[in-house]
Amino acid sequence: MTKKAEEQKPKTDWEKQSQEFEHKYKLALADYQNLLKQTAKERVELALYSNEALLLELIPVYDNLKLTLQHYPPNGDANWRIGLEHVLQQFKKSFEINGLKEINVQDSKFDPLRMEAVETEETTDKDKDGMVAKELKGGYTLHDKVLIPARVAVYKIKN
Repeated sequence: MTKKAEEQKPKTDWEKQSQEFEHKYKLALADYQNLLKQTAKERVELALYSNEALLLELIPVYDNLKLTLQHYPPNGDANWRIGLEHVLQQFKKSFEINGLKEINVQDSKFDPLRMEAVETEETTDKDKDGMVAKELKGGYTLHDKVLIPARVAVYKIKN
């Protein structure tokens, strides 16, 4: 029997039911494969962001240590300063190992996805319009996800 003749021949209930079951099986298999992919993706995200709460607790401590070092008296004990710098470096290294990075705002255009403008500074220089004037408080990303936006002052053209 030719292929055309087979296609034109009426299908029995058994063949119809068989095709229905095959179709349902393929749908269920596709759903299962999608579930496996989604679960794997969720596992990866869970591993990447599992330390987020702890890092959010440690960031203020790190920021306060940086402030302490910035305001350390010039005539203060040099050994204390060296010790503070060493602790800051340990923090920074631990943060980097866990995927936490400081947002670099130096000489950059204001980016509303990574920064929060809390002040403006007037300027007459057109090239500086929309550029970051200064960082007021550091921001942080965890594996490219913004945890804390950098708080910055932005240049604005003087009218």
